[in-house]
Amino acid sequence: MITTSRMLLPLGLALLAACAHQPSSLIVQQQSQCPLRLYNGQQVVLTLPSNPTTGYRWTLRDSAKSVLHSLGPEVYSNPEDAGLVGSAGQSTWRFLANQVGEGHLLLTYQRPWEPEVAPAQTFDCRLQVK
Repeated sequence: MITTSRMLLPLGLALLAACAHQPSSLIVQQQSQCPLRLYNGQQVVLTLPSNPTTGYRWTLRDSAKSVLHSLGPEVYSNPEDAGLVGSAGQSTWRFLANQVGEGHLLLTYQRPWEPEVAPAQTFDCRLQVK
């Protein structure tokens, strides 16, 4: 006869092993990675190509506030090896999946003083947090 405690030990170990395989953060760099399936507590790092010297900026239109929490403002970085003024870099945002449910992450790349002009690029990503 198998006791309850003997059955719970393997089950508990299996659950711990499953949790260990969930990545603590997910790096997203392309629209083709969407839709995203996240776990509650998982971080999302969104990195998109950017060149603010042209006047274009990424604008966060929908930050999926119902399921994501922003971990800070946009951070722009320029590759150190480029060494050229005006060379392209990347914009990065960090989020934490903090609520089970569905959301929508939407960013547009356009010049802020030309709101009537269609965006040069759009990043549109559905996501689900479990």
